[in-house]
Amino acid sequence: MKKVKWIVGALVWTLLAAGPMAAAGTLDEVRAKGVVVVGVNPGVAGFSMPDEKGVWKGLDVDTAKAVAAAVLGDANKVKYVALTAVQRLPALQSKEVDVLCRNTTITLTRETVNGLNFVHPNYYDGQGFLIHKKMGVKNAKQLRGATVCTLPGTTTEMNAADYFRKNGMPWKPVVIESNAELNKAFFAGRCDALTSDASQLAAVRSVAPNPDDYILLPEIISKEPLAPVVRHGDDQWYDIVNWVVMALIEAEELGITSKNVDEMLKSTDPQIQRFLGVTPGLGKALGLDEKWAFNIVKQVGNYGEVFDRNVGPKTPLKLERGLNDLWTRGGLMYSFPFR
Repeated sequence: MKKVKWIVGALVWTLLAAGPMAAAGTLDEVRAKGVVVVGVNPGVAGFSMPDEKGVWKGLDVDTAKAVAAAVLGDANKVKYVALTAVQRLPALQSKEVDVLCRNTTITLTRETVNGLNFVHPNYYDGQGFLIHKKMGVKNAKQLRGATVCTLPGTTTEMNAADYFRKNGMPWKPVVIESNAELNKAFFAGRCDALTSDASQLAAVRSVAPNPDDYILLPEIISKEPLAPVVRHGDDQWYDIVNWVVMALIEAEELGITSKNVDEMLKSTDPQIQRFLGVTPGLGKALGLDEKWAFNIVKQVGNYGEVFDRNVGPKTPLKLERGLNDLWTRGGLMYSFPFR
């Protein structure tokens, strides 16, 4: 009996001892590679799309850069892997990528059955419908019997099915895996409506041959909190990516920008001193350099800067802050305390 207890005790001790090593796995792998491998959408204007020179740009891309700035001290040390909606979760589960920054909605099933962890949302969205203005449709209730373009393996497809079933409306889904091909099908008239997150629909409309020919219907039929995703079981990596997103938000609330961050190092505000690493401690808690947050803001900017240059009113998407404004201005962007 004593021998059995000894074996059980040894096994428990081994598992406990192995825990911290497992938790630090992704961070160690990223440092060894010298690059963060990030799964992104193949092409959504304003969120993740390569420009004419092949340089990836967008809100999700900047989120990925913020992770690299925090972990490796260089926002450009990112390898982008373009993934379809069907490919994205398996790619993360199989460790093909270190993190997904790919407009993915937080759901209960994804956080449990799929073995994933979502960090703080980097964009609050909702699903809508894009139609051709010439249809003369004013609201989604008039889409009875419509053909609707949608991506497979997404909450979008399920939400649309729920919406039409709930309202007793027949519909004909046109399911195409590639975003680019789906958009082509919509513009070619293969479907009456395109359904997706409202931000994506704005992106699609912005690259249409004649954007003014298309309108976004007023109904928002779902909640779509979009956030970076990591694997279950790596608490340190989860903490890092989670607090990177919140650092973007906190910097905006503190009034720290990419232009004034050097000057802010001289601030006597204890919150700013802690945040920028002048007062040490937060970096050590995450296993990072004390300048991790400084590097994010210096190289990427704060959340407001990221939003404005990628999807804001002065971009082709022309999106207002809305839910993605700071909580102090009526939005949902709220960072937890940095202390």
